[in-house]
Amino acid sequence: MSNSDIFAALDDALAQRRDADPSKSYTAALYAGGTAAITAKISEEAGEVVEAAGEADDEHLVHEVADLWFHCMVLLQSRGLDVHAVQRELGRRFGVSGIEEKAARVK
Repeated sequence: MSNSDIFAALDDALAQRRDADPSKSYTAALYAGGTAAITAKISEEAGEVVEAAGEADDEHLVHEVADLWFHCMVLLQSRGLDVHAVQRELGRRFGVSGIEEKAARVK
């Protein structure tokens, strides 16, 4: 599978796991635990990214970021969203000053 297709393929797999047996699927168990379970994993994984960033082991950092992105994608799917929503948002922001973009956000 090409790198450009992995997010779409993962989105499809995550959508299919929403109805899977939680005793047989880690992802289904996350869905069954609801937002609290998913966000707890995201918090854990974000902490591991920060720890890995302080190390010289780039492979470990990449591994931890992949874990974080995976769990963020699970959260998106649990809300009926997919990675394309994030891609569209990043596309909207591309080429815009981060300072200006943040100031323009509706609160």
